[in-house]
Amino acid sequence: MELSKSYWNTRYKTEDIGWDLGQVSPPLKAFFDGLPEDYKVKSILIPGGGNAYEAEYLHHLGFKEVYVVDVSERALQNFKTRVPSFPEAHLIHQDFFDLEEYRFDLIIEQTFFCALNPKLRPDYAKKMSDLLTENGSLTGVLFQFPLTATGPPFGGDATEYRSYLESYFTVDILEPCYNSIESRAGKELFFSVSKHE
Repeated sequence: MELSKSYWNTRYKTEDIGWDLGQVSPPLKAFFDGLPEDYKVKSILIPGGGNAYEAEYLHHLGFKEVYVVDVSERALQNFKTRVPSFPEAHLIHQDFFDLEEYRFDLIIEQTFFCALNPKLRPDYAKKMSDLLTENGSLTGVLFQFPLTATGPPFGGDATEYRSYLESYFTVDILEPCYNSIESRAGKELFFSVSKHE
């Protein structure tokens, strides 16, 4: 199966989006609530943002430089309709791997990694590093369940994730989430990595 723009657009049009929580992910909400005030002007990317409840939450908290990139035009339209005050120029209809002209202080991972073809995982780590500023960080939630041939979502475990991330990042946190929603309890890892000097 090719995970193309058309594939993702169809998933959003038909609302075949079982990963969608309908709200900001609790582990990320807790992380956002603890961010220092100066992050409100730092550039933040949410790749494969989909309905982007995390972007909506940050926007309403007063974060000014939040960007969402997604290959699904329908997902971005849904978000624009739901959050009309969000800057339209910060909604990027593009393949994450084709982003070139941007750099970010913080990138948020939320069900993007698990939606990619697993063969792209090494490319994901490199591209994340390329898109981050010198002292930038990548933070978010990764699924913790066995990797299967079928997906998305595609699973994995902490050892595998470290093998990709440690080539480009210092792993500051990679541990089971304590505050997942009930349906994801025991299946999520919270992580935060900082770009190598």
